[in-house]
Amino acid sequence: MLQSPKAVMVLIFIGLTLFSGLAFADNEATRTLNDWFGVLNGYLAAVFFFNILFFMDGVDFPFIVAWLIVGSVYMTLRMGFINVRVFRHSIAILRGRYSRPDDKGEVSPFQALTTALSATVGLGNIAGVAIAISIGGPGATLWMIIAGLLGMTLKFTEATLAQMYREVRPDGHIMGGPMEYLSRGLGEKGWTKTGKGLAMLFCVLAIGGSLGGGNAFQVSQALSAVEQSVPFFGTQPWVFGLLMAVAVGVVIIGGIRRIAHTAEAIVPSMVIIYLLACLWVIGAHASEVPAALGLIVQAAFSLEAGVGGLIGVLVQGFKRAAFSSEAGLGSAAIVHSTARTPYPIRQGMVALLEPFIDTVVICTMTALVIVITGVYLAPEYAPLIEANHGAALTSVAFGSVISWFPLILSLSVVLFAYSTMISWSYYGERCWTYLFGERTSMAFRVMFVIFVVIGSMTSASNILTFSELMLLSMAFPNLIGLYLLSGRVREALDVYMARLKSGELDREVGRG
Repeated sequence: MLQSPKAVMVLIFIGLTLFSGLAFADNEATRTLNDWFGVLNGYLAAVFFFNILFFMDGVDFPFIVAWLIVGSVYMTLRMGFINVRVFRHSIAILRGRYSRPDDKGEVSPFQALTTALSATVGLGNIAGVAIAISIGGPGATLWMIIAGLLGMTLKFTEATLAQMYREVRPDGHIMGGPMEYLSRGLGEKGWTKTGKGLAMLFCVLAIGGSLGGGNAFQVSQALSAVEQSVPFFGTQPWVFGLLMAVAVGVVIIGGIRRIAHTAEAIVPSMVIIYLLACLWVIGAHASEVPAALGLIVQAAFSLEAGVGGLIGVLVQGFKRAAFSSEAGLGSAAIVHSTARTPYPIRQGMVALLEPFIDTVVICTMTALVIVITGVYLAPEYAPLIEANHGAALTSVAFGSVISWFPLILSLSVVLFAYSTMISWSYYGERCWTYLFGERTSMAFRVMFVIFVVIGSMTSASNILTFSELMLLSMAFPNLIGLYLLSGRVREALDVYMARLKSGELDREVGRG
């Protein structure tokens, strides 16, 4: 497989060549892309997003959102609130307390976590939260937090299963994730054809999610924020797309190890930068924080707009939480399958930290910035809301405190988008190679780079819709696997917890 500097240049050359003519074309190319996404969205929406409360006027409750809510509640009960019970132990694992040199895998548990976080801590935390509040109001924030807490158990379950059913290929690469535990796990139960069919469906949806939510949406939202500070990119968006394409291509050509090392370096810094910026804005409005928190709680259960309004707020909260943390979608399980650990349960415990960091902490901070500054209600910003330019709206919120804050946000947005893209390139590639074989992986990487440029040239609204459709739809096949295989996870969990309480696990690493 090509992984040399020469291969990097070939990949970049292909992307530049394919879009050299498109970049200088008139708006017809952009309109064509928008129309294409719009038509595709219409067909996809009818499959997993049909309204289960169609008999209630003015109430829209998509099936896939209900599917996620029921799944997260069930798994949390099934695993005995594991999201609370092992929180401290999860941090100890992450710090390397239980690591051993002979553990098998491609990356460390910490690298797996940061790679997964680099995919989840993205523009869903910045743009997605702003969009949720703009559509559903401040109350959507509380439902996002609840969804994040429940989603911790979904992440635990899917990451554990990914470790249990991972396959080490002859070339040393690991194939793991929902496609493996759906096909092999359900095969053990005698449902071989059903398992393979669900695995293939998951891969198709994940590839679409990779190119849409993990790629085109990221660059589109990043552009909408950056052009607030650098107007040149607003008139020449293809330049931004090509720059991002080159930066992404240089990393993803090296595979999971290079992606993991890049994520390990970027994620902690970008999270700290963004959270400090949020704290600055919140600190400038410290006296308004209690009122904002009260508004968030009150609006989450308000019936002023009727039952339909309440359900609408709940739906927005769970949709954005799923889009941000990806709990229940199965995507992060792909990278967690590559972690070095002797116990699958242990990596599941590391994985459950993701929704807490991503949704409970970072999304809540963004929401407070949006609510406190009140930009979601300002008439002058209605065009940004209408166009679903959530990143740009968040930029305005930061700029309302200090004029140069949008520059800080622009940096954060680019880092968030970039890290998400490189991780999602791996998710999509693994699903692609599951369907078409390892030798075709380079073809997907080239296609991924091309979609970076496409994302800079089509509308945020159409990409947002496409991203939601593909990403949330991944939960359908994935949760079927979690339901049917949860018994095996619970058995392994009980064994692990008994060994932990007895001190046996501490003695294994010389700490007993």
